[in-house]
Amino acid sequence: MSAQAGPAGYDTARVEAWIAKHVDALRPPLRWRRLEGGHSNLTYLLEDADEQVAVIRRPPLGELLPKAHDMHREFSVISALAPTAVPVPHPLGFCDDLDVTGAQFYVMEFIEGHPLYNANDTRAYVAEPSRTALAHNFIDVLAALHEVEPDAVGLGDLGKRENYVGRQVSTWYRSWIASAGPAQYDDPRAHAIHDFLLAHLPDQGPARVVHGDYSPHNCLVLDDGTIAAVLDWEICTLGDPLADLAYALNPWPESGERVRAESAMSVPGFPPRSELASRYAARTGRDLSGLDYYVAFNRWKSAAIVHGVYARYMEGKKGTEGVQLDELRQSIDYSLALAESAVDRLDG
Repeated sequence: MSAQAGPAGYDTARVEAWIAKHVDALRPPLRWRRLEGGHSNLTYLLEDADEQVAVIRRPPLGELLPKAHDMHREFSVISALAPTAVPVPHPLGFCDDLDVTGAQFYVMEFIEGHPLYNANDTRAYVAEPSRTALAHNFIDVLAALHEVEPDAVGLGDLGKRENYVGRQVSTWYRSWIASAGPAQYDDPRAHAIHDFLLAHLPDQGPARVVHGDYSPHNCLVLDDGTIAAVLDWEICTLGDPLADLAYALNPWPESGERVRAESAMSVPGFPPRSELASRYAARTGRDLSGLDYYVAFNRWKSAAIVHGVYARYMEGKKGTEGVQLDELRQSIDYSLALAESAVDRLDG
């Protein structure tokens, strides 16, 4: 079956026929408008003749890794979290019949708000007086997520519960080793930090639902600083909430700290990272005395991820037009330096 001309990846006639049967909130025919973002998933705003709107989402075209762009996982997570204090779009329908349009897809509520990818987004959508409220709401939503008991909402089988960080360290170290040759770039810090992380694995408390990429670019933000919804749950799993916290704190600078000039958090008006960490501790009661371990882990993991991307460019597996390879390499170095600093604080 080949999709008809129109929205990429969708046979609109078949999809709209499916929606007519399974999604009460919409009445086809529909108008389709592409929404940007979402990790390359094909995401569209749907509007019917009654001006009712919703969002449809499916994986990108082409061959995918087995667990990449998992629509069923996303739909299951937002379905489970919808009754909780975690703001997510209301799920409207899931289709696993590949005959409809060649891939799984789901339909969810449309929610107003703006993701914050860069400083221009922050300036445009969140005025300076609302930025402290945004930061506090951002951390409160994460705390609410980590207070959800997975079994109580039907997510007890979302992932393995034990040794989350240890498994992640092993996975990304294999990636670093495999990429070092093609990248023509290795760094002794990557190996030393790997050894440190494995030798000092913390005792993980009860596993919680972790988003895996909780950041302002995966939130819909209102102009008063409220997080209207958290999006992009495709890599969500069960794991150590402090690893999720350390990742979420990455873009928020400490007072006087150098930050990337055009990052979303580089504009004035935000409280320092330490204030957000303290707020999370007060909300959850979790001990953050070992937070620098998780900071080191996340920075080291970021270096490994970019190292793998850099290797694919160096191998010629990805086109380099418009890509600044020097900046990618500098990003690896910068992440390793931050990881090393976190390890030094733990040893100090």
